[in-house]
Amino acid sequence: MSTRTIETVIAPQGAHFVGDGFRVHNFIPGIAPLSMQRMSPFLLLDYNAPYIFPPSDKIKGVGVHPHKGFETVTIAYKGRVAHHDSSGGGGVIDAGDVQWMTAASGILHKEYHEESFSKSGGEFQMVQLWVNLPAKDKKTNPKYQAITNADMTRVPLNNEGSYVEVIAGTYKGHDGPATTFTPVNLMNAHLKKGGKANFSFPAHYNTAVLIIEGAVTVNGTAVDTDNFVLFKNNGEEFDVEAKEDAVVLVLSGQPIEEPIFAHGPFVMNTREEIMEAFDDYNKGKFGYLED
Repeated sequence: MSTRTIETVIAPQGAHFVGDGFRVHNFIPGIAPLSMQRMSPFLLLDYNAPYIFPPSDKIKGVGVHPHKGFETVTIAYKGRVAHHDSSGGGGVIDAGDVQWMTAASGILHKEYHEESFSKSGGEFQMVQLWVNLPAKDKKTNPKYQAITNADMTRVPLNNEGSYVEVIAGTYKGHDGPATTFTPVNLMNAHLKKGGKANFSFPAHYNTAVLIIEGAVTVNGTAVDTDNFVLFKNNGEEFDVEAKEDAVVLVLSGQPIEEPIFAHGPFVMNTREEIMEAFDDYNKGKFGYLED
């Protein structure tokens, strides 16, 4: 096995609001080289760094909107999020939970602060990923996976109290609960000060880490909180060591070697398919969901 080296470390750029409930830093697609094609199968990564929302009687979030051709994955670190979609999926995720929605052939959904969290206010921290689907699966039926923290596989590390929490894919022979259409590894390393986690993924998998909490070294390079590390595709192994208690999101996936044609909330392979997606949406083929 050879060491995978760091291509670049990217600090968070200016934040913007998605709806009125998510204050995010966008990493994918972002400044070069973080294009959709370079990061395939990961199309988008929005990071809501810790942000305190004041108490509100108005429930903040994003209203009803469509998606087609990919999956949305929301990872909660602090705060609570509710979700509903036109295929009947939905629920509330709390800190540590994940919701994994397959839009595929077309869906309407909405995401917003859970009512009691909205009324009390508090610290909010989330990641949302878009994961592409291969052409053969873009027209499959929508589905929803509610993955609680208790569902996730925990792999203890040598350092007392440190562990890797597997959402999808495999870590040292232990599989996560999420089902995926192509090979995707998604996991959180929870490291106590001095804790160290080693990772190994095929060299051609596009691989990155996001420092959610604390400060770490990645292959010996110091990386601060909220920074994104992109690896070259030149080796398999890398390690993350905590300089202080830390949480690190690790993502690695087999690239989907197909054209990407993205427009707004739809990601297909051709311009014609995007036009068809808008037509299907306008004709009500994505179902109905009350705002």
